[in-house]
Amino acid sequence: MSEKDIYRDTPIRYLGYSNEVGESFRSVVNVKWVWLSYGVASAYVLADTISKSSAARRHSTEAKNINALKTGIDVLLWQGFASVAIPGFVINRICAGTDYILKRTPLSKNRKWLVVGTGLSAIPFIIKPIDHFVDYAMNKTVRPLLHSKTS
Repeated sequence: MSEKDIYRDTPIRYLGYSNEVGESFRSVVNVKWVWLSYGVASAYVLADTISKSSAARRHSTEAKNINALKTGIDVLLWQGFASVAIPGFVINRICAGTDYILKRTPLSKNRKWLVVGTGLSAIPFIIKPIDHFVDYAMNKTVRPLLHSKTS
């Protein structure tokens, strides 16, 4: 049985989604709360990066520092894109688009909370496609460089 990854197999994983929640609430809270949600998600990314880098260093028999660095780069990029940058942007645009549309409807007086609800309800649907996209993009770009014989 493999070791449990606390950053991916436990509720700690949800800290990586805090910025999506922050973006969903952007229309009803002070922007400082949105930035705080990005701080929480970024702290999650850094903690996972440090954890995976340390584990790679511990489990390496040769080139411990190089293996730790390669693992750290991989995790930091993957988590940075898949947990913070892309989902935050997507939810922001979903909410902005929803707000734009609702301003022109009879629902405009409830618009802000409908925007929040739309943003929150979109989160479960965007996670896996973004994860798969980031895996695909990194497998085609960064990972071959990190795992080549000359790097």
